[in-house]
Amino acid sequence: MQIADGTVVAMDYALKDDEGTLIDQSQPGQPMVYLHGHGNIIPGLEAALAGKLVGETAEVRVDPENGYGEVNPALEQVVPKDRFQGVEDLQAGMQFQANTDQGPVSVRVVKVDDDDVTVDGNHPLAGKHLNFNVTIQEVRAATEEEIAHGHIHQGGGCCGGGADKQGGCCNDEPESQGGCCNDEPESEGGCCSSEESKADGQGGCCSQ
Repeated sequence: MQIADGTVVAMDYALKDDEGTLIDQSQPGQPMVYLHGHGNIIPGLEAALAGKLVGETAEVRVDPENGYGEVNPALEQVVPKDRFQGVEDLQAGMQFQANTDQGPVSVRVVKVDDDDVTVDGNHPLAGKHLNFNVTIQEVRAATEEEIAHGHIHQGGGCCGGGADKQGGCCNDEPESQGGCCNDEPESEGGCCSSEESKADGQGGCCSQ
């Protein structure tokens, strides 16, 4: 069976940047699994895999436009450190979730000064070309329920998708970093009592 809309695909993958640094990869015996044609992985990778068969390999280079977009300087801002109430050891790399007029936005802390914190709402892979090495392990027809819900109903990783993991996460699974995720944005940096709590989009604190 060829990969097409409405098929469930299991694949082994490795993701590298243009410098050859490994960003993310599937683990042995744990292929990434996703529903093709439903935006579960980034557009550039999904388009390149259409028509592939079990056992085929592919080297796919995805530009930022078809990956995580270009870097938007407006998504980086400085907020007062005291708005991160309840976070005892605030450090660069921590992630929070903020609610904005455009909906939930994932942000990460990039710099912590004495009284100020710089947060960035860009995806960590924004502006980067992504180089995937993929081997297709399985292709099957999706169930009616999977198609109706827009995601698979079995275990399996997923990469190269819409939200933030750096390489991959699936639909309603929390993101990771290889590349795929749909509707669960990463935690963000407004200010919150913990990585699981919500921020108000203005950098202010909020309850969990």
